[in-house]
Amino acid sequence: MGTKETHQFKTEVQQLLHLIINSLYSNREIFVRELISNASDAIDKAKFKEQTDPDLFADDNDYHIRISLDSENKTFQISDNGIGMTLEEVNDNIGTIAQSGTAAFMKALENSKKENTLSPELIGQFGVGFYSAFIVADTVTLDTKAPGQDMGVRWESDGKGSYTVQEIEKENRGTTITLHLKATEDGDQDFTESYTIQHIVKKHSDFVTYPVIMEVEKNEPLPENEIIKDSDGKPIGDTFKKVKKDETLNSMKAIWSKSKEDVTDEEHEEFYRHISHNWDKPMEVIHKKFEGVTEYDVLMYLPSKAPMDMFRPERKNGMQLYCKRVFIMDDCKELLPEYLGFVQGVVDAPDLNLNVSREILQEDRLVRNIRKNLVKQIFSVLEGMEKEKYEEFYVEFGQALKAGIPTDFQNKEKLASLLRYKTTKSDGKYITLDEYIENMQEDQKEIYYLTGESLTSLMNSPLLESLKAKDYEVILMVDPIDEWVTQSLPEYKEKKLKSAEKGDLDLDKVDDEKKNEYSALLSFLKGKLEAKVKDVVVSNRLKDSVSCLSGDDWGMSAYMEKIMKASGQKTPDQKRVMEVNVNHPVMGKMKEIFETDTTNPVLKDYSDLLFDIAVISEGGKLDNPARFSKQLGDLMAKSI
Repeated sequence: MGTKETHQFKTEVQQLLHLIINSLYSNREIFVRELISNASDAIDKAKFKEQTDPDLFADDNDYHIRISLDSENKTFQISDNGIGMTLEEVNDNIGTIAQSGTAAFMKALENSKKENTLSPELIGQFGVGFYSAFIVADTVTLDTKAPGQDMGVRWESDGKGSYTVQEIEKENRGTTITLHLKATEDGDQDFTESYTIQHIVKKHSDFVTYPVIMEVEKNEPLPENEIIKDSDGKPIGDTFKKVKKDETLNSMKAIWSKSKEDVTDEEHEEFYRHISHNWDKPMEVIHKKFEGVTEYDVLMYLPSKAPMDMFRPERKNGMQLYCKRVFIMDDCKELLPEYLGFVQGVVDAPDLNLNVSREILQEDRLVRNIRKNLVKQIFSVLEGMEKEKYEEFYVEFGQALKAGIPTDFQNKEKLASLLRYKTTKSDGKYITLDEYIENMQEDQKEIYYLTGESLTSLMNSPLLESLKAKDYEVILMVDPIDEWVTQSLPEYKEKKLKSAEKGDLDLDKVDDEKKNEYSALLSFLKGKLEAKVKDVVVSNRLKDSVSCLSGDDWGMSAYMEKIMKASGQKTPDQKRVMEVNVNHPVMGKMKEIFETDTTNPVLKDYSDLLFDIAVISEGGKLDNPARFSKQLGDLMAKSI
């Protein structure tokens, strides 16, 4: 054996282990499902690698998962002959959480509604299923060996802060995990009892593609000549003996190849959990056999809850590809566009080449046809959902659908019809774009919208005053991705989308006499604010407020600028137009002062105040809040 090295768990793993051990006691049996699922994934990877390097696997390609129970020594052991791990992979993967998931996982812990609780779905979502072993084990030992390696690796820990790693002699490829079980109390499940494990595997892992084997004690009839009989020929004592035999615990039935009517809701739920590592129930099931020139089976699930890492770039696509029930690959991005990557499922295409690569898939005509049909099926299900159910789905996955607008030109119109928004007239409820068009005023030509951080700030934005006065409805967009939606969706059903903050709204025109009356003052304001604004103009947006900021038709919105800055991206210096309401009493007073004395210092103060008010009204931050506070205080003092 090699030198044994001791390492400390990272802080987030120690927190995770504490939560697992203390919070999931009522779900203790989930460790069996998680370890079987990990073993199945390891075999999937081995089979995939075998296609390109068969010599590495020639000595053992009878793939299976074996469970061994020892009631005397209180151990539960699970072994697979999958891909195994090298020393480097053990150090990278065991004892830590995948780097991509750490931040998201910790955020999930922080957002937990109850302190020191951890829901089962987090186990699967963040790839930390291995740690579920510590729910039932005092000590966990992992022995593993990767194909082509001379030495194996042993990882061991009691889950209390540290773990050891060392190289070992190991004959066979694959991984063996041994759980030294905790003492149990009356009424607890006994995980060294074969019936208990048989029941758990049947319940959670029946659809695993590879046989889950366990030695089971059975009664076998004694041979006739070994049976002791009395004088009347009646048997005395036992007529059977107990023998131990290997038994496959799971059916391994490809659920997707069954008839739709032959699969129960419970079977769908367990299979969904198996492939997704989620613990929610699927909201919708799409189970279909496509027939024609080519045939293939499809089984897809729309989740009921969005995963915490849905928008992380490292997140895997939920589709798996099979050929004649032989696993080809998971994370199959070629089967569904990225924005539908949350859909979980399987496609079994018998006409595909088993040695297909991702590069070939991108060009494969059959795969392109499958992708087109899958997207069509998903849209059909979404369009057919009842209103309340669809809104439940939309709350979870609406942002994902929006992400398809700028990326899926072919389906842009369909996606747009699936969008839902709250508006100035919807009383906090969602409406469709079609409903918006139906509700448009007779003289209204465009679909008006406004983007920003919150519904409250948008509802009260001065930018909407003229639109509200005309009884025009305005769509309120509060998702950052809406900025990209509006850029990619200039019109819907021949109605142009028009931002309430950009360009001329072409509503009530201010008469030329009024413009001429204020032109000198506006030129003065523009001069005083030239470092901050592009222009100062008479507003046809404002009715009650004194000032606001607007942008060019093709300029960046205030919200978009805020998003870009928050993400650390450099944005070009963008001056916006300050609009003023010449019917407001403040502007009339300023005009009087200006016409009396253009050098009056109060005009400079008022110029700054007009700009600061415009910034505040759109939820922006002032460059000099202290100055604004003083000027406002001075004005209040004078008016009292």
